[in-house]
Amino acid sequence: MDVILLEKIGNLGVLGDKVSVKSGYARNYLIPQGKAKMATAENIKEFEERRAELEAQAAEKLSAAKARAEKLEGLEVTITSKISGENKLFGSIGTVDIVDAVNAMGAEAIEKKELRLPEGNIREIGEFDIDVHLHADIDTTIKLIVLPEEG
Repeated sequence: MDVILLEKIGNLGVLGDKVSVKSGYARNYLIPQGKAKMATAENIKEFEERRAELEAQAAEKLSAAKARAEKLEGLEVTITSKISGENKLFGSIGTVDIVDAVNAMGAEAIEKKELRLPEGNIREIGEFDIDVHLHADIDTTIKLIVLPEEG
C-alpha cells in the first residue's frame, strides 16, 4: 500500500516521501495517528498545496524537541527501592516509575513512550543511563540512580 508521509518516521522516510508499507501498518497506525495519507492523486495534490505548512510544523516540532533535550541533558534522577540480600530489587523499576520520578522533580515533563530502557526493567541498585527519544532526530540521556530504601 502506498502512502505519503506527513512527518518523519524513523526507518521509513521523511515528510513528503511516497513509501510502500504493509496495509495493516498503514490502516492501523500511520493513517489513524495522522502520520500519513493514502497516496491517491487527490491526496498528493492536497499535500503539495499544504507542503509549506507541514514543513513549518515539522521545524517547530524539531526546535521544541531540541529545547526539551537541552533541559533534560545531564539530569540525574534518584529512586529508592526495597532490596533483598544481593543488591537485587523486590520487583523492578520500569518506565512509569522513572517518568513519575522525573515529573516529581519539576524537570521537563516526559512521557513513558519516550524512554528507552537499555535492557528492560531495572532489577538491581546502581547507576543507569536511560535514553530519552524526543523526536526522530533528537535523543538525549538521563542518569538514573537506584538506591536501597533505608529502614
